[in-house]
Amino acid sequence: MPLITLTPKGLFCEKANVFIDPWRKVNKALITHAHSDHARPGMGSYLSHNDSVDILKHRLGIGIKIQGVGYNKPITINGVEITFFPAGHIIGSAQIRLKDNKECWVISGDYNISEDELIEAFEPVKCDTFVTESTFGLPVFQWPETSEVISDINTWWQQNQNNNQPSIISAYSLGKAQRVIQNIDHSIGPVFTHGAVENVNKIFRANGIPLKKTERLYKNDKDIVNKSLIVCPPGASDSMWIRNIKNHKFAFASGWMALRGARRRRNTEKGFVLSDHADWNALNEAVKLTEASQVYVTHGYTETFSKWLNENNIESSVLKTLFEGESLEPKNVLV
Repeated sequence: MPLITLTPKGLFCEKANVFIDPWRKVNKALITHAHSDHARPGMGSYLSHNDSVDILKHRLGIGIKIQGVGYNKPITINGVEITFFPAGHIIGSAQIRLKDNKECWVISGDYNISEDELIEAFEPVKCDTFVTESTFGLPVFQWPETSEVISDINTWWQQNQNNNQPSIISAYSLGKAQRVIQNIDHSIGPVFTHGAVENVNKIFRANGIPLKKTERLYKNDKDIVNKSLIVCPPGASDSMWIRNIKNHKFAFASGWMALRGARRRRNTEKGFVLSDHADWNALNEAVKLTEASQVYVTHGYTETFSKWLNENNIESSVLKTLFEGESLEPKNVLV
């Protein structure tokens, strides 16, 4: 039997009696990161990176049984060495390596190989078998430089401010929102947030993560709001909260904005191509760096990316998952 098997509850290491990002209730869960398609409620116990612990408590319940571990700090369970490595996706995200004296697997979760000052940079990990996401596993997805996108956001914000219009940008409350907040030019004006975003910000700051200043948007002076950039989750884009911000301009920050028609489907005036996931080139680079002899593809354009890998002499198969992660559809908000 291989070290890792796929079960109705998710990926399972029988030797260590642990599941990785399980879909249904299990006794012991290793969690790559705190997004809801990877971290589900109801597990007997959780093991995550230290920076995910309080976020998981916030999302899954303060009473969950959870232990944190640092990057590159192996623990051994029944002869299986388990190590968390940076994934570069969001704060606290990890690739999880499990190895014994016969096999070495890396479960990547979601990852991003471009660097960001708030997030530990992605670390390539050599292994025999690599489980990779493929959220943006099509050649059309090739990200512009983050600095260029941030410059465009700053310019858009400044233009709106000059017209006395508040700027609202929609970004997932865990991950993308913090990326936007940390990189924009705060000298332009005040930065406000929706409550779902600010709750996450407070947890990170309480854990010593140096996130730049934001303030939850309550009823404020109109002149101040008109100068501001307001960060909200996608779930607020058609709410009374946003309708109460008069004469605003609205934008969405996502890798999906690279697709033609994405702005129309999201009902947004402006789209910025900004993602916490690897694009097509980065997916290929990450797979290459693992030197894995076998690759399982999950979450996203699985058939296309797996076929591509096979055509390029990398043995690959599709790994079906219960939850498919970040989506273009408004119903999937990951708040």
